[in-house]
Amino acid sequence: MVTSKSFILVKLLTIIYFINSVIEVVAEAFSYKPLIFITKPLIPLLLMVLYFYSSPKPSKLFYLLMFFSLLTNILFIPDTSKSLFYGVITYTIHRIFLLVLIFKIVKIKDYIPILLATIPLAFIFFYLFAASDVPENSYYLIIFHNIMAAVLGGVAISNYVMNDTKQNSLLLISVLLFLGLQLVVYIERYYMADWHSTYLRPLAMSLNILAFFAFYKFILLSEKLNNN
Repeated sequence: MVTSKSFILVKLLTIIYFINSVIEVVAEAFSYKPLIFITKPLIPLLLMVLYFYSSPKPSKLFYLLMFFSLLTNILFIPDTSKSLFYGVITYTIHRIFLLVLIFKIVKIKDYIPILLATIPLAFIFFYLFAASDVPENSYYLIIFHNIMAAVLGGVAISNYVMNDTKQNSLLLISVLLFLGLQLVVYIERYYMADWHSTYLRPLAMSLNILAFFAFYKFILLSEKLNNN
């Protein structure tokens, strides 16, 4: 049960989360790496602390999800092919835990709507994949990641269309932000690699920050509904 002290602490941590997020976005805009190395890993760390004080019964899967998000954030800071390769691996593991957690919460009775919503998203991601110069060492990982992204979007969209609730709305908002983030990162890495990313990186981080916060809210609401 959340006490009054915990409630105040959660509000304070939420403010700190968004202050850190604004600093991170500005640091990305100016490509100031020393500050990015501090603020970027703090995003999932602060969400883990927020979740600890907000949830009556925290899920270990959420902490695993945030841990791999933290690793991904760190590995995507250096602009090298090796760090990108390991970053894609941790990002893929992160997506697996994300899907597992969503399937654990969302009660799916009919897979046909999910399939119908997944197919168009799969066409979009694989079109981008086919039209870009993907490094050979990341080839199969990105294929797998595109499949997971399409399924993730399919679950959120179909679930919202079939049952328009606040819980499903939060899931849809979170997933659409995650997919938008993936598209921005994809465009930056493989279409505009030589272009100064003054706008794309701050945009990507803004989507990342909002997506994770919306997902955190989705998890909390789901736990509340399950407890009731």
